[in-house]
Amino acid sequence: MLTAVHTLIYSSDPPATRAFFRDVLQWPFVSDADSSDAGADPGDATSWLIFGTGPSELGVHPLMPSHGAGAPQHVMSLVCDDVEATARELTERGAHLRGVPEDRGYGIAIDVEVPGTNDIQVYEPRHTVAYQLPAKS
Repeated sequence: MLTAVHTLIYSSDPPATRAFFRDVLQWPFVSDADSSDAGADPGDATSWLIFGTGPSELGVHPLMPSHGAGAPQHVMSLVCDDVEATARELTERGAHLRGVPEDRGYGIAIDVEVPGTNDIQVYEPRHTVAYQLPAKS
């Protein structure tokens, strides 16, 4: 039986990317000692940190012409209740935002720079959400 979604982010600077999730987003984490360097501090971003991301949902969208011919992609977005307040809080923790929150139709969104990898969208959805649905047994 499936029990969770495990998201992978590939980074040119894994310690900086891990520090962003640990310090800016303040997500809880575990350290996988078998994947980390021997003797590494399990709370240090140079260790192999695995983050708890909380509830999740998955949407499937059609490719748009601007995505390129036959170039499927995966995008990570973070959902919030109040994007203005979330943007302020993330900025106070050291996040760099691209612009200001804007209406993108499906919700109010802003892109957040993540060191060593692609931006992450943070948005306040206008669409029906699924992340609060009970798991099927």
